[in-house]
Amino acid sequence: MGDAHVLEALAITTLAGLSTAVGSVIGFFSKRPSPLFLAFTMGFSAGVMIFVAFAELLPTALEVPELGFAGAHIAFFTGMTAYFLIDLIIPHDYIGQHDHAGHRPAPGEAMNARAMERTGLLVTVGITIHNFPEGMGTFVGAMQDLHLGMALGIAIALHNIPEGLAISAPVYFATGSRKKAFLWSLFSGGAEIAGGLLAAAVLLPFLSPALMGCALGAVGGIMVAISLDELIPVAKSLDSEHAPITGVITGMLVMALSLQLLK
Repeated sequence: MGDAHVLEALAITTLAGLSTAVGSVIGFFSKRPSPLFLAFTMGFSAGVMIFVAFAELLPTALEVPELGFAGAHIAFFTGMTAYFLIDLIIPHDYIGQHDHAGHRPAPGEAMNARAMERTGLLVTVGITIHNFPEGMGTFVGAMQDLHLGMALGIAIALHNIPEGLAISAPVYFATGSRKKAFLWSLFSGGAEIAGGLLAAAVLLPFLSPALMGCALGAVGGIMVAISLDELIPVAKSLDSEHAPITGVITGMLVMALSLQLLK
């Protein structure tokens, strides 16, 4: 694998990480984003992630002779378990997500600026730590196959947009500073870039078909866990009608078309 391929993989990882800035910019124009918009967006991200996991990542791992059916699925469920442990130790909440919070504000109940800024800080810390393994997974996927890496990068980028929004909206509301909200969101996305750089520095010398297959299977498990544990439940909590499932179907369709065009 040449230096050019490594640089391409890092470029994909970097662009995926920087997409949190897109969500941050959206946050500048809406202090409280539309629940319908967030529900569709999160459903869309879930659809993309689930489709990529089962249409690309797990099948690629299954094709590795050293792993076989059992090894690929062990890697997949290991990824799901690893995500569960990370989320258990370091939970984080999106706007509208209260599965870890002890208090759900009543309708019309105002949050003061300090509380909103603290919310933004906690979300930033949690999402930053969660983004780190995503960056490693995107880099490993791109090293396996550039088209697969691009698909992963798109999926992660779409997932990062509402994350950037979740960070910037409360910070902007609390401080009135576009710069501060943007930088906090950008810092979170930088964790994915750091994850890709770490994978390049540590994993690259040891990459083998078996290790690559394990990594892709685990990344698939992580993406499915994120979708089922976070994105879809939050989308349903924001809109109990049809926006979440419409987003899921649209995300899967867009990713299917994207993968077809990339082949």
